[in-house]
Amino acid sequence: MLDVQSMNTGDAAALPGAEVVEAVRALSARELPSLVNRIDVDGYYPEDLMRAFGRLGAYAHHLPGKSPSVDLMTSINAMAAAGEHCLSTSFCMWCQDALAWYIYASDNEHLRTGIGPQIASGAVLGGTALSNPMKSLFGIEPMRLKGRRVAGGYVVKGLLPYVSNLGPDHYFGGIFEVEDGGTTRNVMAAIPCAAEGLSLADNAKFTALDGTRTFAVQMRDVMVPDNWVIADPVDDYIKRIRAGFILLQAGMAFGLIRDCLRLIEQCKSPLGHVNKYLDVQAEPLAEGLAAMEAEVARLAATPFESDRDYWRAVIEARLAAGDASVAAAHAAMLHCGARGYVAGATAQRRLREAYFVAIVTPATKQLRKMLADMAH
Repeated sequence: MLDVQSMNTGDAAALPGAEVVEAVRALSARELPSLVNRIDVDGYYPEDLMRAFGRLGAYAHHLPGKSPSVDLMTSINAMAAAGEHCLSTSFCMWCQDALAWYIYASDNEHLRTGIGPQIASGAVLGGTALSNPMKSLFGIEPMRLKGRRVAGGYVVKGLLPYVSNLGPDHYFGGIFEVEDGGTTRNVMAAIPCAAEGLSLADNAKFTALDGTRTFAVQMRDVMVPDNWVIADPVDDYIKRIRAGFILLQAGMAFGLIRDCLRLIEQCKSPLGHVNKYLDVQAEPLAEGLAAMEAEVARLAATPFESDRDYWRAVIEARLAAGDASVAAAHAAMLHCGARGYVAGATAQRRLREAYFVAIVTPATKQLRKMLADMAH
């Protein structure tokens, strides 16, 4: 069990980015190898570790106004350091990063000074319920949450099938549709799982990523007061946060691909004489990873850029991350052969995890649709 109380990191948000990444890497290397099969097979949620990463500063450097600069790469690289061992954990870190991103990119001072610092430090954990809205905003499916205006806020109802990194004391960022005088608009809010009328249901067991506390969220006339509102309406706000939302996901891909390269390297001595005949070798995968890391770093330097070509490049980078994750995990599986195909082997877990990078919102098919829409 991780002794989270014994860790004394001081003001974690003030630590230099490189130190944060190395601290997360060291903690991940110490804790995750013994937990990863439990996470994968039993659906264990590493809550203590998630909170410890927060105290190290893993969720703070990318936040507008929280750090001296908006440093997405520290958060991405911290996520990747954990992802070298476990994609479930790095995905939960992305959920936490995204929730903090929403709050600190908002004009709501109540949220920025209230739960904002607690989310940035990992004292409060939470997720992002933007899978449905991100699909809805790009014409793929209808908005699942509906709200109506009442005195002091909104009353919201609806069902979201999959929201991750949740628990009874967690929060999530959600968007609901409001009809007002014959027109509709979308409103975003930070919503506590403990809100009256809100329930969580564990309805599904996943092929991978089952240790991510992913629930169906049912809202039955939940009161959402004005001081929980992140943006109303969301149109301009979504354009402000969308690049950061997507670029932060690169950390999952980076960590997974690095571990796939490690698996391929491990096989060189016993199997190199036959693995050399496989079409995909480590060198081009490593070169592709380096190029992808450089492109994400370039884009992450200006996450609020509004230029159309910049947005297209963000979409292309995210598409490349999903494609490269699946390719690297597929190659690692073939290089490992039967030893990677047994229950508990890292290679077969990595292959299952890699598909998640390609299907989590925005999925490969949505990204391709977005690029096609931009061409018109």
